[in-house]
Amino acid sequence: MYMGADRVRMTKVQTLKAEFEVLNMKESENMNEFAAKVSNIVRNIRALRDKIEEAYVVKKLLRVVPSKFLQLASTIEQFANLDHMKMEEVVGRLKAHEEGIKGHSEIDEKNLLLTQQEWLTKDQAFETFKKFTALVATKTNEKLEVFHTDRGGDT
Repeated sequence: MYMGADRVRMTKVQTLKAEFEVLNMKESENMNEFAAKVSNIVRNIRALRDKIEEAYVVKKLLRVVPSKFLQLASTIEQFANLDHMKMEEVVGRLKAHEEGIKGHSEIDEKNLLLTQQEWLTKDQAFETFKKFTALVATKTNEKLEVFHTDRGGDT
């Protein structure tokens, strides 16, 4: 091997290692996407005949997960032997957790979130109600005392 080729190889390895170090999983990313990124970098480092320990990759994975995985990551760190654990095993556990919470978050989003248009509609309804009560008070010279509501429900 030529000296220049070895320098190019080492530069590529250093670039890949730097990319690996700054890698963080985004909240919007799913586990498959992030695991593919990590695997690709690790595979390229190893293809360039450089070592990257499996335990180091596993610890990095657990360190950079978003908040939805923190409880599981802590449990794995506390109770598993990370020096003998494979990246695929950690990714599998995190994927299982992600699938488990996916169903719950979809239900929560349907029940708790309103679109911007729904909020505007509710605001418009309240403004219309205030105008109506003012009109009633003006026409009848009486104030609306009791008003029954469904407390914001849509039914």
